[in-house]
This record gives sequence, structure tokens and C-alpha cells, in this order.
Amino acid sequence: MKQQSIALITVAQVLALALWFSSTAAGPGMLAEAPFRGATFQALLTSAVQAGFVLGTLLSAALALPDRYDPRRVFASAALLGAAANALILLLPPGSEGVIALRFVTGMALAGVYPVGMKLAAGWADRGDMGLVVGLLVGGLTLGSAAPHLLAALGGAAWRPVMLAASLSAVVGAALIGLVRLGPRHAPAPPFRPAAALALFRNRGTRLATLGYLGHMWELYAMWAWVGLYFAASFAAWRGDAPRPVEAALASFGVIAVGALGSVAAGLAADRIGRVRVTVAAMAVSGACCLLAGPLFGLHPAVGILLGLVWGIAVVADSAQFSASVAELAEPGLTGTMLTVQTSLGFALTLVTIQLMPPMVGALGWGGAFAVLALGPALGCLAMLRLGRVIRA
Repeated sequence: MKQQSIALITVAQVLALALWFSSTAAGPGMLAEAPFRGATFQALLTSAVQAGFVLGTLLSAALALPDRYDPRRVFASAALLGAAANALILLLPPGSEGVIALRFVTGMALAGVYPVGMKLAAGWADRGDMGLVVGLLVGGLTLGSAAPHLLAALGGAAWRPVMLAASLSAVVGAALIGLVRLGPRHAPAPPFRPAAALALFRNRGTRLATLGYLGHMWELYAMWAWVGLYFAASFAAWRGDAPRPVEAALASFGVIAVGALGSVAAGLAADRIGRVRVTVAAMAVSGACCLLAGPLFGLHPAVGILLGLVWGIAVVADSAQFSASVAELAEPGLTGTMLTVQTSLGFALTLVTIQLMPPMVGALGWGGAFAVLALGPALGCLAMLRLGRVIRA
């Protein structure tokens, strides 16, 4: 029963979270029909989801929705809302402001999918396999985020099939979550307490874990959002011709999807050797990949793809361990508040880096832009190393 339920939750998350990067994968096709919007519009397609997710997370926590109602119904309702908002984009001109508004609504809906899926899985987790269970759920997020790039590669330059398929995928995910049973450890989470949010920063341990998480988030979503265009430009520079969106989409799918392996492996390792070691190692590798993106730009596509695969594994491997660190170090009764604040701060920060990438690429080139992203994991490593000293003390 445990394995079946966790498997169903993970598959449902993979299907529902295809909504997250559906517009990112469809962006080049949209821009082909609305060339007047430019790269800033593509950044907004992703940033709107991030902003919606931040607001949705805060509202869900403040209203205690997963605690007041059956979390399976919250998950299903949110997935269906996201599917509807995403599908309505098909009725609008691809460059309209309404598209951005609907992506914001999609992000708000996803706040009822990813965190609620984590809550459902935690109801089945034992103390000895928490890292693995959380790693599986983050792996589900990773595969779901990668799926639209595969759809874009299979569908060529057409963006509408990508958006439609993502919405249908979320509907199936909503149906599957109804087959899940609540685990024996399912219990209401501590209520969101805005007045206690500052405790996240007063507690040195949770402050350092959150700083490490912010360094990680500085890089993660900007890399996921722009690696496809990086590949397209790099491969085109190697061949000396125009970018080919299909091959870039396929490469992006592989690079993002392989992160699921990193999530599971890191979850297993964190339970055995500690979260600090795992997070520092992952950020060191991903930061090095940021710095290598410039020197390797324009080389043979096999070199770029190899870099991307290593990067894809490392950049997401540590995601779950920052939240686990805060949960372990938080004062009793404040865990829910601290995790909510940490998540909201992290996704709010992604708005900055996603929007900064187009002007940074224009001013510094791809290598310079990704080198700026390397600052995040570098600072994150310092924070986590200090956390390690605090824990040992």
C-alpha cells in the first residue's frame, strides 16, 4: 500500500506539473507568431508562473487549505484549475497580456499541487526513508517540468499542441490522485503564523539553511528557463546556421529530466552522509557548470549536451534537502511557518534571475550571464558550510 500510494502521488505530480514549463517550451512558437514581443515576453511567461506560485503558497498556508479540506481534493481541484487556465491560452493571441495573466493563475493553482503532494507523501514516510520519499517527489517536479520540452520537440514549432497536452496531462493527474490513500502519519501541519515568520532569521540554523536555499534558487529556475535557448544558440554557432528549436527542445528535455535521478540519489545520500555534504557538493558542481557554459559555448553539440547532463543532475539534486534542514532545525510549532516563508522567498527570488537573463545575455553574452548565476551556489555553499559548523557545535 505504501509503495503504491507514493508511486501514484509521484506520477500524479509528474502529470500535473507539466503545466509549469509548458509556456516556456511553447515560447519560441508563440514568439514566431508575435515577434514584436521579444525575449522579455518569454521571460514573463515563466516569471508569471513563479509569481503566481508565491502568492498561491502564501494564501494556501494562511487559509490552511490542505488542513481544512482533504488534501487529495485540494490537489485535484488545483490541477484542474491550472489545466483550465493553461488551456484558455489557446483562445488568445499568443502575444497578448491575457496570456501572462493566465500563466499567473496557473502558478497560483500549482501552489495546490506541489506542496500538497509533498504533504501526502510525508504521510507515508518513515524516519529512515524521508530523504528518498522527498527525493522522489522532487524528481516528479523535475520530470513534470521537463515534459513540455519533449512535447515541443515532438511537435516541431507548433506551440498549441504543447499547451493542450500539458492541460490534458494535468487532468489525468487530478484523476489519479483520487486513488491515493492517506498515510498513517498524515496529520494537520502547524498553521501558518505570519507574526512568527521572523523566527526563520532569528534561529541561526534555519537562517543559514534558508540562505543556502536562496543561493540554490538563484540558479535553478533561471537555468531551467533559459538552457533551451542557450543550446539553440550554441548549436547554431557550431554549425554556422540558424537555431533549430526542435533539437534544442529535445536537449532541454534530457537535461531537465535527468535531474530526477539526481533528486533520488541525493535523497538517499542525505539520509546516510548528511544534508550539508550533499547540498555543498551539488552546488559546487552546478556552480562550476555555470562557469563552464561560456568557454564551452559554440563547441560540438556533444560537449554542450554532456555539460548540460551533469548540470541537470547537480542543479536540482539538493532542492529537497534545504527544506528538510529547516524542518529539522525549526522550533516546535513553527515548522509550517518557516517552510512557507522559505519557499516563498526562494520562488520570489527566481523572478529576479529569470527576468535578468535577457539583458545579461545581451550585455555579457551567455557565458557572462551564467557566470552571474554561479554567484548563487557559491554563496549557498558558504552558508551550508557554516551550518555544518553550527550543527557540529
